[in-house]
Amino acid sequence: MATKAALEAQLAVVAGFESPKVALEQYPTPPELAAHLVHFADLRGDIEDRTVVDLGSGTGMLALGAALRSPERVVGVELDADALSGALDNARRVGTHTPIHWVRADATRLPLCFDEHADDRDVTVLMNPPFGAQQGNEHADRAFLETVSEIADVSYSVHNEGSKEFVESFANDNGGELTDAFRATFDLEHQFEFHESARHQLDAEVFRIEWE
Repeated sequence: MATKAALEAQLAVVAGFESPKVALEQYPTPPELAAHLVHFADLRGDIEDRTVVDLGSGTGMLALGAALRSPERVVGVELDADALSGALDNARRVGTHTPIHWVRADATRLPLCFDEHADDRDVTVLMNPPFGAQQGNEHADRAFLETVSEIADVSYSVHNEGSKEFVESFANDNGGELTDAFRATFDLEHQFEFHESARHQLDAEVFRIEWE
């Protein structure tokens, strides 16, 4: 298994959004966070020989990170065509060998079927969903979690700081158990008009959930 530092170096070439859309809360996942999340998931046995689904994959950071760690296959689901185009370019830059299936779709209305009764149903979801911080898009991460609860037996998701109570309650009500949580920081460049400084820090939390 490659080190976390090596994985971060491989993901450093992944380009972000050329024209990020505020309505979709398109913030790039930093390579250091993606590497940490994927490496942790791999150590827990949640990547190798499994199907990994990246919901709201953006330009592909988490999907590509997972593809570098020997899953059976990777599925990246993204609604925005421009972001998907960027993901395809990034896949060529990173040069993964694992098959990655890019699907243009709404992650909250997933056009994919997973047989929940199959003996080999091994699906891991990795996602950095919209936090629901924009007016009119409140609780967007809840809709993503609803999809996760239907398709995954384990998931890793990034949420706004202070979300643990909500995530744990949602998991408990939907056949899940929150097993791990850790803090994360996004050091983001100015990309929307309402950002007042050249760079700003976004505090977040990452949660691992096991689903029945």
